[in-house]
Amino acid sequence: MSFIEHSQVEVPAGKVDVGREGRGSLKGEFRILFLYEVAEAIRLDLLRPLLEPGGVQSSIGLTPPIPHYLHFERSPIVEAIHPMVLKAGEHIEGKTNYYDYGVVSIELELPFDCDWGALIQQSNQWIGATELESRATELLQTALKHATPALVKPYDTWLKEDYYVIQLREIRGADDHSLTSEELLASHGPQIAQLVRGESALLSDAERQEVLQSSISYSHTDLLVVGWGGALVYGCSEVAATTIQLLEYANTQLLEFRYYDTLLTGLLDGVYRSLERQGGLLTAWRLSREAARLNTIRLDVMELTEKVDNAVKFLSDMFYARLYNLIAAKVGVPDYRGLVDQKLRTAGELYRFMVDQFNQTRSFVLELAVVIILIVDLAFLFRGK
Repeated sequence: MSFIEHSQVEVPAGKVDVGREGRGSLKGEFRILFLYEVAEAIRLDLLRPLLEPGGVQSSIGLTPPIPHYLHFERSPIVEAIHPMVLKAGEHIEGKTNYYDYGVVSIELELPFDCDWGALIQQSNQWIGATELESRATELLQTALKHATPALVKPYDTWLKEDYYVIQLREIRGADDHSLTSEELLASHGPQIAQLVRGESALLSDAERQEVLQSSISYSHTDLLVVGWGGALVYGCSEVAATTIQLLEYANTQLLEFRYYDTLLTGLLDGVYRSLERQGGLLTAWRLSREAARLNTIRLDVMELTEKVDNAVKFLSDMFYARLYNLIAAKVGVPDYRGLVDQKLRTAGELYRFMVDQFNQTRSFVLELAVVIILIVDLAFLFRGK
């Protein structure tokens, strides 16, 4: 199965004639994803009956042939959000996604129908908008009130990640043909780079090329250009829906590994401070307890990271596996995964060191006790003589 990967995109000097609609009218949705780490896990089997009747949608809803290649181990439960009106009068819709590994995603959707200049302006307006973030937090608080019985070890504070996606519907050219991904990049590469980077000003040629290198297509009529904080998705709704799902999933992975990295950093700092403190024999017994706690948390994190890694399976080496790898690399999943792995190895080495220290101290105490017993026995023996 073939696909087009735009590893090097050169924007020609001349522009493709994309017709009146290609030059002006753009339709689609601007999506902002707010992801929160709320608990160690979410019992999806307990959650479903807790949600409002009729509010739960079928999970993901992928269409053939995608299910043959992509398998979600435990599909997130999707709850529709009632339409809302912002202060400026914009109508927004959305949904809440509950992942079994403890992440809740609030996805807000704003439609647009404008030209490229207005789209760039609107994107800059909504990226980092405090009103959207406040609404997302309120929606999360409301959602968790219903979902509390299904939360496993809920957290008092939530680690947060946000990401924005511009979903651009099919654009028609001058002869009413669908604008291809190559034509879209050639005619509007600078604007696409601005949207992905969230910039209002034109980027330099070198920076634009760097952004557009992270693009991939399955056919000539769909396109993904992915960046660290945002992405542009162009094409038919079926492919776009799956691409957006993978963008969200990669960001949930990033959030999970960020949380584990922070957890392990604090844990290791505490162990180092304990090792630096000087003490007597009681210190060894304290280290024994801390070593047991360290190893318990280490094993828990290993189990949880494995659960996150296996949440999605690609059943063969094909397009969506390549697409996901591109997304994960751009948002930073491998980087944080590497940090977590490194700290897990460090935790394992510290655990073995602390256990060795405890065993040495215990052996010393046992040997000392034997010597004392011998001395006492000898003292009584000579005293008897």
